[in-house]
Amino acid sequence: MTRPLCLFTGQWADLPLETLAAKAKNLGYDGLELACWGDHFDVQRALKEKHYCAQKWELLTGLGMSSFAISNHLVGQAVCDEIDERHKSILPAHVWGDGQPEGVRKRAAKEMIDTGKAARRFFDAAPKHVKDVLARTGRTVVVGFTGSAIWKLVYSFPPNLPKQIEQGFADFARRWKPILDQYDKLDVSFALEVHPTEIAFDIASTRRALAALDGHPRFGINFDPSHFGYQGVDYIAFLREFGARVWNVHVKDVWWSERGTAAGVFGGHTEFGSDGRFWDFRSPGRGRIDFESIVRTLNHLGYRGPLTVEWEDSGMDREFGAADAAAFVRRLDFPRSNVAFDAAFADSNGG
Repeated sequence: MTRPLCLFTGQWADLPLETLAAKAKNLGYDGLELACWGDHFDVQRALKEKHYCAQKWELLTGLGMSSFAISNHLVGQAVCDEIDERHKSILPAHVWGDGQPEGVRKRAAKEMIDTGKAARRFFDAAPKHVKDVLARTGRTVVVGFTGSAIWKLVYSFPPNLPKQIEQGFADFARRWKPILDQYDKLDVSFALEVHPTEIAFDIASTRRALAALDGHPRFGINFDPSHFGYQGVDYIAFLREFGARVWNVHVKDVWWSERGTAAGVFGGHTEFGSDGRFWDFRSPGRGRIDFESIVRTLNHLGYRGPLTVEWEDSGMDREFGAADAAAFVRRLDFPRSNVAFDAAFADSNGG
């Protein structure tokens, strides 16, 4: 059985959900991973309005679309971050409040718990075919970020003190364990998009994050290979090590240069899409990620959840790119064989 092909709505939040859902269906998608911004999914309305979730499903199914995860990256970012004015532009007003950093972090943590409650309510109201997919994966998933108090220390100069890094992981665990404990009660799981600016951004930091949480059973991974390639991280090794915790997959590509550039791996304070960067995100199949090896590894691991295009390419029209990406993933998502290719030889020889 092939996996559902979805589109993450975060980069399309300028469009009303009804418009986007119809467009995504026409572009070739089965469903949407709903972002908790724009009008795509409102956590507080889902909790307070009796018919909100049912109305979302009515809209989606009426257009032939489904959903298998919701995402709250922006609020999750504020749980552990050192808060500044940048966060005001990405947070709901009730989470930002007066902007005092510790208050923002505490309200963000509460909103992430509320996101788990809203996810439980939303997927409890899902049609049978969605529940069948969730039963096959064994999880109801909220995707997001964690933020990090120590991302600023990623380059160790002045030299980092060992206790600073230890304190950063301890701060992460202190703030996220209560959220994850609530998710456990709700039978909901959190999948971190391992990503620069988060507590985990490569193999080594993911190991430390899991250790800090004592391997909490509700903490897993949203695997997005585009965040590994340009760093030089072996994304297939990542899958092999953490595959049992990969509970959602984003399909996004990235290109990086084989020679020197004006703006190196740290970006040189240039914007995405600027000429002369060492790396930039690309539409799936247009960069350097080896997606066939990824699908073969996912098949080996038994991953049965959605493949969700997170479309980001500054150099390509997004509707062209989203359609191109859908066709690419359709071709890519081949099932694993259930027979040995040479079984016929033994049969033909009588043994």
